[in-house]
Amino acid sequence: MKARTLVRHFRESFKSLGRNSWMTIASVSAVTVTLLLVGVFSVIMMNLNKVASDLENDVEIRVMIDIISDETQIDIVENQLIDKIQGMPDVEEVTYSSKEEELNKLIKDFGDELSLFEQNNPLYNVLYVKAVDPLKTAEVAKQIDSFDNTQEVVYGEGKVEKLFNVLAIARNVGLVLILGLLFTAMFLISNTIRITIIARKDEIEIMKLVGATNSFVRIPFVLEGMWLGIIGSIIPITVVSFAYYKIHELLAPRLKGELFQILDTMPLLFQVNGLILLIGIFIGIWGSFMSVRKFLKI
Repeated sequence: MKARTLVRHFRESFKSLGRNSWMTIASVSAVTVTLLLVGVFSVIMMNLNKVASDLENDVEIRVMIDIISDETQIDIVENQLIDKIQGMPDVEEVTYSSKEEELNKLIKDFGDELSLFEQNNPLYNVLYVKAVDPLKTAEVAKQIDSFDNTQEVVYGEGKVEKLFNVLAIARNVGLVLILGLLFTAMFLISNTIRITIIARKDEIEIMKLVGATNSFVRIPFVLEGMWLGIIGSIIPITVVSFAYYKIHELLAPRLKGELFQILDTMPLLFQVNGLILLIGIFIGIWGSFMSVRKFLKI
């Protein structure tokens, strides 16, 4: 295709938006509303997924080490146990905490009254173990429990499995909802654009009757659909970006140090806004292409 012809197609697509202003407004409105819903829901689902991941990653195994009567053997036994656990393929991290550190944590959490135990500390030295895959926490815990010199292995048996099941269901439901919303967006936007093109079927038929090729007829309409998608993406991108900046500014400081955090504005907004723009462009082009095709068979 010649550059001059392509320039003409771009010029005609812009002019067509102005000539059919009411249909353009209707199409852009449909694109805007639908993509706004897609953007808002995408931000919510990505943050829910982040919360789910934070909860999963916070799950750890607490291994209480047997009390060794022979003080000369304590370090040897504990190091052997640590090496054995670290050598497991499903273990990501092992952190040692002495019984003095454990007591200090209790004093910090429950008050200075527990400082009475400093003279005769009844606690155990502890290993905190994290699995590479949080879903394998129970399996890893059972393997560690079979090792020598482990007094007790705790990981929240029963509760952890329920947590993982709930998170899996939430992720699956979210995925189904967002796919359904994307499908609805494609249906609504493409049909709105199709109505716009149907209203101009006489224009297409005249162009065909005077000898215009299919591509010559189609390209301006496809470009017009692309502009509709881009213009309809502007408001959703602006609203989602502004709203999330404000929400992040409000919630991020309050959640600092908590179990879970919301996603930072970047790269989240870059990803969501890119998704909104790509969906708008794709549906605009696809809707125009499919709608024009039926009128080219003259």
